[in-house]
Amino acid sequence: MKTNFKAGDLVWTHLKKDTVAVWPARVENHPDQAAKGQIYVYYFNGKPNKQNGWAAPSSITEYNEETKAKLSQASSRADFKIAVAEIEAEYQKSQSKEDSEKGDAVEPEAEAPKPVRQSKRKSSNESGECSTSASKIAKGKRKPASEPVENGTKQYKAIVADTVVGGDGRTSPNSELDPIDQASLVTGDFGGTPQDMTPTSIIGFLGLGIMSTGMVNNLIKAGHKVNLWSRQIDKCYKLKEKVDEVNEGQVNVCVAPCDVMSESDIVFNCCSDPETAQKNVSDNCGVTHDCENLNGKGFVEMTGIDPNTSLKLSEYIHAKGGRYLEAQLQGSRDEAADGTLLVLTAGDNSLFIDCQSCFQAISKSSLYLGEVGVASKVYLIMQLMQGISLVGLAECLVLADRCGISGKDIINIFNMTNMSSPYLRKKANKIVDKDFKQVEQSIKNMQKDFRLALGLSDELMQPLILTSAANEVFKHSRKLGYDDHDCSCIYMKARKGKEDNAVNHGTKVSCMKMVLKNTQEREV
Repeated sequence: MKTNFKAGDLVWTHLKKDTVAVWPARVENHPDQAAKGQIYVYYFNGKPNKQNGWAAPSSITEYNEETKAKLSQASSRADFKIAVAEIEAEYQKSQSKEDSEKGDAVEPEAEAPKPVRQSKRKSSNESGECSTSASKIAKGKRKPASEPVENGTKQYKAIVADTVVGGDGRTSPNSELDPIDQASLVTGDFGGTPQDMTPTSIIGFLGLGIMSTGMVNNLIKAGHKVNLWSRQIDKCYKLKEKVDEVNEGQVNVCVAPCDVMSESDIVFNCCSDPETAQKNVSDNCGVTHDCENLNGKGFVEMTGIDPNTSLKLSEYIHAKGGRYLEAQLQGSRDEAADGTLLVLTAGDNSLFIDCQSCFQAISKSSLYLGEVGVASKVYLIMQLMQGISLVGLAECLVLADRCGISGKDIINIFNMTNMSSPYLRKKANKIVDKDFKQVEQSIKNMQKDFRLALGLSDELMQPLILTSAANEVFKHSRKLGYDDHDCSCIYMKARKGKEDNAVNHGTKVSCMKMVLKNTQEREV
């Protein structure tokens, strides 16, 4: 058994106090390692409570084929399975590198120096693959679908929750997928690396707004043929003209949602609100209009909607013989453009599997959570977390300004604390720079999500006091005319309150002076 570990070694750490007996890790360098007599490790996928930690040499086992077979099934938890998938990917990468180095070492013995020069040229090509691909894209040449796209360096995961949540809120073991499908989704094994998933379906997309534009661009880059429709049809034709310069015919513009459905295998719907989402499905010329049977075609609802609306849409689609999946998005315009969104799904699990090449193109992870309605509930809960924290951030910066403290200084200190997060850092910078016209998250959509969440709380008779207060802040900001601005503009509402107070104070002082003057005149 190996006992002498060095930095970079892949290992299993045996845990004493956690609910999981072992956890995959990688040995790291640390200046205090010799003094402590312990080994500093990095835990893959962040062990339940932390990312790095110390482990006694006796509690570490080498990661190899033998130990993998014994320990990789130590837990059925989703986070453990992801950690195992991550260490296995790194293990396979290191094995491939060792095999390549062995091959390079043998090659010079077999032939004269000429083959060595050939080997160098091959290595140069391999190291320059990304730059070559980037240059092809820059020149307008579309990459084959099987090759990584511009964001191909990201690691993509598709995860099936260990427990799924039903429409009644109860949880149960996830048995909806058969064991083979479930295992392959958890590890991200789709018959090759996720970046190699080849588009097999013709995609339809309804909407071309702030989020949709980035997603459609990434679907096109991944090699999907897209049938496109939007209420702003001129946007569709502009995008088609741009894509036709590179690959004519990859984008087709349709005149109505029903045409998109008739010409596509899977249709994605991403619009501004639940009302518009319903119109795209059930209204005249909607996807179900004049359609007797969808014959198993898929409809994926990406609009931020409430559970009741999602259930209605599911009934519409299923009544016509189609499959329905709600796919709620976590992220902003930047994540949509970068293809690093988080996709929360619920509904037909077979459609979840069929959408993997699409989800890989637009997101860093996709999660299957259970029955229709669960994903929309999780989405609204996540939006409340974001919105409430944003209101707190805005009010704190207004208070700092009132105290005469620079907002930039507050943000610099904030970024040094464990309260800091990418989302709040980005919003804080927008507030300090007063950059509200560059919309990442529309205040209109954020307030819409608060309204839907409060409606859900009414159904469940669950008081949401902070949510109600934050909702009033968003509503007031919209009343001030900030509908087309980023949601961080709520800072201006809070600041306006300060200015209003100053004006009221000045008015009161003026009135008091006038009263005093009149009194003095009467006395004289």
